[in-house]
Amino acid sequence: MKALDPLQLTRRLVDIESLTYNEGAVGEYLDSFLSERGFTVERTAVPQPAQSHYSGPRYNIYAGIGRRPDVVLSTHMDTVPPFIPSSEDDLYLYGRGTCDAKGIIAAQVAAAERLRDAGIAAALLFVVGEERDSAGAKMANLHPKGSRFLINGEPTDNRLALASKGTLRAEIRAHGTMAHSAYPELGDSAVHKLVRALEKLLRVELPAVEGVGPSTLNIGLISGGHAPNVIADAAVGQVLVRLVGPSEHTRKAIQDAVAGLAEVEFTLEIPFIRMRQVEGMETMVAAFTTDIPALSNWGEPLLLGPGSIHVAHTPFEKIAKQELLAAVDLYFDLAQRLAG
Repeated sequence: MKALDPLQLTRRLVDIESLTYNEGAVGEYLDSFLSERGFTVERTAVPQPAQSHYSGPRYNIYAGIGRRPDVVLSTHMDTVPPFIPSSEDDLYLYGRGTCDAKGIIAAQVAAAERLRDAGIAAALLFVVGEERDSAGAKMANLHPKGSRFLINGEPTDNRLALASKGTLRAEIRAHGTMAHSAYPELGDSAVHKLVRALEKLLRVELPAVEGVGPSTLNIGLISGGHAPNVIADAAVGQVLVRLVGPSEHTRKAIQDAVAGLAEVEFTLEIPFIRMRQVEGMETMVAAFTTDIPALSNWGEPLLLGPGSIHVAHTPFEKIAKQELLAAVDLYFDLAQRLAG
């Protein structure tokens, strides 16, 4: 069998549009490709959510070697919009997914082939939906394969993550009374209440953990009102906190800050996690959240991958060719050490 070229495979994958909820084509490609490379491939259907604009099928892809794996290499197939086709120069591959996470898929496939040839029980798990709701990971967690370790791939500059921040998402809703803006005394502006509530939120002191850093808070979306000459009767702000520990303190701080002005609904929580250190490997702390908390049945987690998170989700997404090739060796060496 011809040796796999991770750079070529990355470009093939990037050129298959796979925005979240539209991962069917890339899943079908990987099913066929991995089967041809001698893996035993399983597809698991993941339903489309109500909010999806797509109606086609989508699948998780598991590729094994016919026995229980000690180590599973895993990442996600979906990307954020917009679709950006692949290109390259002497140093970099460019395009949507080059580092988040189709280049990682290619590196993991190449590493898995080397592990198989070395007689190490390793497998692959590629899931859908990571960029929105981890639906693929949650589905996969219902069907574990008995692995002892899960090496999850996200852009960490080829450094092993010692921790990954969690996520707490909240909706801040203010209510008021509609009126003509010429007579504000007849109404009660929900927008004004929301602005005051959010200003107080920005002054909340959030927890910090030595060696990890602080929690951070972002007000990402604000909506409300009907027109500039109408007193608004409703307004909402969408807030996201990156957690560095349990959420209880932060939840209470948010509720206390907006009390009397708005209501709080917590719509999503993904926990902060710590992971092991491995001798000789460079380390980092991931300020982002991954699928790892949703894959708890797949073994002890580790987080490692080529590429920079700073260019993921941008128009300038890229990955250094040498860094991607180095990741193949890193995945192989780490899985070999974990499998013993």
